[in-house]
Amino acid sequence: MTSFLIALALLVGGYFIYGTLVDRIIGTNASTPMPANTRNDGIDFIPMAPWRVFLIQFLNIAGLGPIFGAIMGIMFGPAAFLWIVLGTIFAGAVHDFLSGVISIRMGGASLPEIVGKELGNGIKQVMRGFSVILLILVGAVFVLTPADLLSAMTPSWLDRTVWIAIIFGYYMLATLLPIDKLIGNLYPVFGFALLFMAVGLLCYLLFGGVDIPVDFSEGLANRFAGDTDSHPVFPMMFVSIACGAISGFHATQSPMMARCLTNEKLARPIFYGAMVTEGIVALIWAAAAIAFTGSYEQLGEYMAAHGNSAGALVNEISITWLGTAGGILALLGVVAAPVSTGDTALRSARLIVADFLDISQKSIAKRLAVCLPIFAASFVIMFIDFNVLWRYFAWSNQTLAVFTLWAVTVYLARHRKAYIVSLCPALFMTAVSISYLLFARNPEGFGLPLSIAVGCGIIVATVFLFLFMRWKKRFASLQHQTQTHYD
Repeated sequence: MTSFLIALALLVGGYFIYGTLVDRIIGTNASTPMPANTRNDGIDFIPMAPWRVFLIQFLNIAGLGPIFGAIMGIMFGPAAFLWIVLGTIFAGAVHDFLSGVISIRMGGASLPEIVGKELGNGIKQVMRGFSVILLILVGAVFVLTPADLLSAMTPSWLDRTVWIAIIFGYYMLATLLPIDKLIGNLYPVFGFALLFMAVGLLCYLLFGGVDIPVDFSEGLANRFAGDTDSHPVFPMMFVSIACGAISGFHATQSPMMARCLTNEKLARPIFYGAMVTEGIVALIWAAAAIAFTGSYEQLGEYMAAHGNSAGALVNEISITWLGTAGGILALLGVVAAPVSTGDTALRSARLIVADFLDISQKSIAKRLAVCLPIFAASFVIMFIDFNVLWRYFAWSNQTLAVFTLWAVTVYLARHRKAYIVSLCPALFMTAVSISYLLFARNPEGFGLPLSIAVGCGIIVATVFLFLFMRWKKRFASLQHQTQTHYD
């Protein structure tokens, strides 16, 4: 319990201490022109109340990741607690916050446009395709799981197929309608359910007489029950726990909310704050999973007995600890999280494609023309095996974070700001992403020995560091020459 309380306190403290530091580095300014005002189109660029923007941002990013990912991550042992805390404070929140601020200063630009400006046109083209593919994957992934959960809670005639159709139909409406119509009105309801779930579980953990068997005195050895050779802490845990620590998907959502903020000074509570809140949700679910089952070994046995799906454990924890009524409300929160992520993922895909093709989105017909291929691709992808789909999503998600962090680092360096805050997580996530791709078994990886995979990951990260420092030196030299010329 002590370790859990310390971790919780560190997350809250991280928002106020490190979040304030990063805010001072980027230098948010209340006088910055806001895209919501300068480009108001009544569709995507709309001024909204801060509390609404926060709830939308939080629900956008808090999909299955901080719940399912946290449960899968805690199977590795106490190291998961450290990654949730440190990853959230020093990587994920920095990633979400700075990408949001940069988007504001670029007129609400989408992620590929941000990356392209900082890393070059070639990378921009790659990011356009990569981002859209990831967002379509998110849309597909976050249809299947809530459909499974809802079908288990409703009469037999409301089976998985019916719920897939209902959820997908909602996604289509949420993608096409102005953001303040469906999303802006439903998200407060979704937010209540999700926050009730988190607060309810937290209260039970604190006052329900349960023990949280997380003891750092036992070390950080891999506690994964089963084939530990195929599940080393590095890099597997750092991909399993994504949305509860750092997730590249979030950088596709921050620009969407950057188009609705009315003051740049709100960026820290909205972007950094939403990520810290998500980290707290991940911490609660990680603690709940290990406390409910009793030990890492028993957690592993439970997961193995249920096909390594976290859904059954989520359902049992909610009903057992919160009662039938509370459990149902909690499960609705769990359902609301992926649904609210899936709809905004497809909406972000529409915005990226529209920006790329320079298609105005004021007309419903033009929005529909952009959306139809996206909907079709997402529907086809849903027929892929979920476990395979999730693994592709997990790796591409963290790889997207790598691109974003390097773009942010270049931006900070160009503006003579302390780029170390993004450089360190950029290097770490580069090593994670490369190592995972080389180590992971088929179908998404190459299945190389761990030592080779990790070694290559470190080498690639080192090469990226060298290229960045060489660019920085040339940039500084060019600035000096320009200044000398004007002098």
